Amino acid sequence: MEKLYHLTKAEQLTTSIVADLLKDAEGFNKSLKAGVRNFKNLSGVTICSLFYEESTRTRFSFERAALLLGATVIGTENAAKFSSAAKGESLEHTIKMVSGAAKGHLGYADIIVLRHPENDAADRAARVSSVPIINAGSGADEHPTQALLDAYTFQKLLGRLDHFTISFIGDLKFSRVVNSDAFLLSQYPGVKMFFVAPEGLEIRPELKSYLSQKEVEFEEASDIKAVVRESDICYVVRVQKNRIKDSELLLAYQRNKDNFAVTEEVYKMSQQKGTFFCHPMPVDEEEQEIRPEVENLPRVKMFEQAGYGVPVRMAILAKVWQNTKI
Repeated sequence: MEKLYHLTKAEQLTTSIVADLLKDAEGFNKSLKAGVRNFKNLSGVTICSLFYEESTRTRFSFERAALLLGATVIGTENAAKFSSAAKGESLEHTIKMVSGAAKGHLGYADIIVLRHPENDAADRAARVSSVPIINAGSGADEHPTQALLDAYTFQKLLGRLDHFTISFIGDLKFSRVVNSDAFLLSQYPGVKMFFVAPEGLEIRPELKSYLSQKEVEFEEASDIKAVVRESDICYVVRVQKNRIKDSELLLAYQRNKDNFAVTEEVYKMSQQKGTFFCHPMPVDEEEQEIRPEVENLPRVKMFEQAGYGVPVRMAILAKVWQNTKI
């Protein structure tokens, strides 16, 4: 069995690792549904939740997962302001201290869950850490644990991770989730991808090149209505207003935002295919890329999808800790 120690990129997630983690996640899910709350996989372990950027679902699901597994959780939801980063400390020095790089028994944590605004942060942290680093979102680059919970969601919805069509819709340029999902799904045969984005927010050239090298079938489009009837999954992402510096890009999106939203019309168009609609959340309250009138309809799965973050991240934490002992 391949060993997973640091988890910084979705490209680390081979099909065998994914299968192993999703099997464990399903076991945790069934136990949680049965009312089990006293898992002991991480008894005596300390998890550091080190978030330099805002988060609701990722941070809470990781912390909930850790607590259910019997771990202690320390950390901060705003390390950029409420840690020594505000005093000018480098990420590397923070990681060395928390991980106990000088004297392991004096470290503050046994696993570090890191979110950071810089694309290379997780890799930099892993290079200097003496404990596992789990990437909980690095800039606009990667979000591998979201890709795992998405894979778990797709498998629950479709019964498979191969031979299906998925459409990614919205701001694809700055979405770390789309990057990680595409990397993970590219390993499975028969997966076709549509990329539907506003002008200027299209899929990045390096991802196109990667998919071409992997011989993944993909097409680009500019309207969700052009692809919804062919899609098993429509995966909608919000426009990353916190990362877009060009106001014209945002204005161009807003003038045509119905082209990238799940509306009543789009939902009805998908009826025959039975398309499922996913979203990593949050949904932008102003842009409403999944409209309120459809968000609670049966094939809109974003709340269920977010809930799967707990068993999936339980599986990740348990496996990473287990691998430190091998």
